[in-house]
Amino acid sequence: MRITKFGHACVRVEHDGHIVVIDPGAFTDPEAVDGADAVLITHEHPDHYEPGRLARADAPVLTIEAVTKRIREEAPDVAERLTVVSPGESFEAAGLPVRAVGQRHAVIHPDLPRFDNSGYVVTAGDQKLFHPGDALTPPDEAVDLLCVVVSAPWMRAAEGIDFARLVGAPRNLAIHDKVYSEIGLGIVDGHFSRLLPESQSYVRLADGQDLD
Repeated sequence: MRITKFGHACVRVEHDGHIVVIDPGAFTDPEAVDGADAVLITHEHPDHYEPGRLARADAPVLTIEAVTKRIREEAPDVAERLTVVSPGESFEAAGLPVRAVGQRHAVIHPDLPRFDNSGYVVTAGDQKLFHPGDALTPPDEAVDLLCVVVSAPWMRAAEGIDFARLVGAPRNLAIHDKVYSEIGLGIVDGHFSRLLPESQSYVRLADGQDLD
């Protein structure tokens, strides 16, 4: 399994000639979707969903009902490639088994509306990756790699660290990292590196860099 980190919350998963891209949003380089065989979208916020990124590729788009509604309104040419998935559903994306996890976005503020959100466990051979989108809903199964949110308007660093501990993945890849400055991210990197147990590694990659 080859994992490439693109801008903000986007990761690209390659396995056995199949390419699945998760959350190519407005902070993501457009080429992240080039050659994609399938695209997964966790929720409708523009840092995770951007219609121009989806229009760039010919790949099927698999996502929750709330996002498909937006796509039908904003990118009708993409709508014919849509597949709606439901919370808890198991399905395939470009030949890779996927399971949708959770159904609500984290609370940003009690006075703001909640949005729908489903993370995805992607299985590539004997490895499992979990991308939670904008939520701290655990996958309730062992995963090998957690795409861990490290900065968000709805989250304290302590919550991200505790979530990574709860999931217990041996490897943790930082995502959702365009919210803080490099100075702020350096502080957060230090917290994650110090406070996760020795059995859990942590890394934050530059855009376009592969996970070793």
